[in-house]
Amino acid sequence: MEKVVLGLSGGVDSATAALLLRERGFAVHGLYLELGLGGAEEAQSAADSLGIPLHIARKQEPFEGTVCEYFKSEYRAGRTPIPCVVCNPTIKFAALAEYADQIGARWLATGHYARIGRDAEGRALLLRGVSAKDQSYMLHRLPREILDRCIFPLGETEDKRQVRALAAQAQLPAAGKKDSMDLCFIPDGDWCGWLEAHGVHLPEGNFVDETGKVLGRHRGVHRYTVGQRRGLGIPAEHRLFVAELRPGTNEVVLSSTDPMQDELYADHVHYCAPEYAAAGAFPCEVRVRFSRHSSRATVYPEGDSVRVVFENSVRAPAPGQAAVFYDGDIIIGGGFIR
Repeated sequence: MEKVVLGLSGGVDSATAALLLRERGFAVHGLYLELGLGGAEEAQSAADSLGIPLHIARKQEPFEGTVCEYFKSEYRAGRTPIPCVVCNPTIKFAALAEYADQIGARWLATGHYARIGRDAEGRALLLRGVSAKDQSYMLHRLPREILDRCIFPLGETEDKRQVRALAAQAQLPAAGKKDSMDLCFIPDGDWCGWLEAHGVHLPEGNFVDETGKVLGRHRGVHRYTVGQRRGLGIPAEHRLFVAELRPGTNEVVLSSTDPMQDELYADHVHYCAPEYAAAGAFPCEVRVRFSRHSSRATVYPEGDSVRVVFENSVRAPAPGQAAVFYDGDIIIGGGFIR
């Protein structure tokens, strides 16, 4: 019986993934990441209900040093961070691989809605999940050697209702558990309060228009993102949009027109299918945020950066978010929007 190490959180997705893996004949070993946030009891309850062992990996220090510090530094720089994209390769899947190697397990698994395929040469490919909850965007920085070991049991499920039905049929305690909608380390969703509690005190400053005219006062650049149009508190004849954040001058630039771009640059690009970029520019679809929407574009590699030229303008690509490249269901790679 082949061993697989599964990231087990206690939620319905990971618990159902364990159920499906067990039904496929795997010896499932649960791994819970202890990040100082609580929740180990729920993971243990899920493991007990499934009859699988659970190992707790204490990763609070590397998580805080990598993911939390990145989160703070991005807001200080006037960018909009995407911490799950950073956490997956550096913390979560690294811990899965570390424990798998310790117990002699070939396979790694999570409850992500994504799939693994193989090309004609047998190389692992990260694929979109079938469900509308597709999470391939969040996994695009996984290295191919990790993808080669991955199994995503929920990748073929049609929707969350199907997952909950499977969990309920198996009488898993997580079947009726509410979905987690916020960052794991900020469960109440108050990222501004979290930043201030962790030493990031960004001052008030000026709202300005594109000519530099002062329109009012903002409450700190960390409270805004490019494209935002609600919660600005500025009276105007027309709807206003956040067009730019300027942390150097502590200004938030507002515009009466929706911010659209024909091209963008992305840095620190990672290719999970590097063969696409081997010959230079390549056509693809690009997602500029975590959504199902993608836009046709051509990507021009420039070292570890890229220039992305869109066939049609895209709305409000926010600096700090990920631009992720797709060829149909295949994820080519992606980078952080400059």
